[in-house]
Amino acid sequence: MKQFDYTITDALGIHARPGGELVKVAKAFSSTIKLTCNGKTVDAKRLIAVMSLGAKQGHLLSVSVEGDDEEAAAEKLSSFLKENL
Repeated sequence: MKQFDYTITDALGIHARPGGELVKVAKAFSSTIKLTCNGKTVDAKRLIAVMSLGAKQGHLLSVSVEGDDEEAAAEKLSSFLKENL
C-alpha cells in the first residue's frame, strides 16, 4: 500500500472540473484508491463521493493506493494534485 498527503492549494478546493479530472486519473488504474479529508474516506473513482469531501484550500487530503499498479497510480495522482489542486 502506498500513502501520501497533499494540502489543497487551489483557492476553490476540489470543485467540479478538477474533481472530474481526478476521477479520470484514478479510473485509469486497477488499484483501489481512497481519499480522506476531514475524517471522511471515499472512493476516488466516484465523482459524487469525491465532491462530497468538501475539500477546500488548506485542507489536508490523504491518498491511499493499494493494488497491482499502486506505485504508478500514486505517482500519477501525486503529480496531478500538485499541478491541478
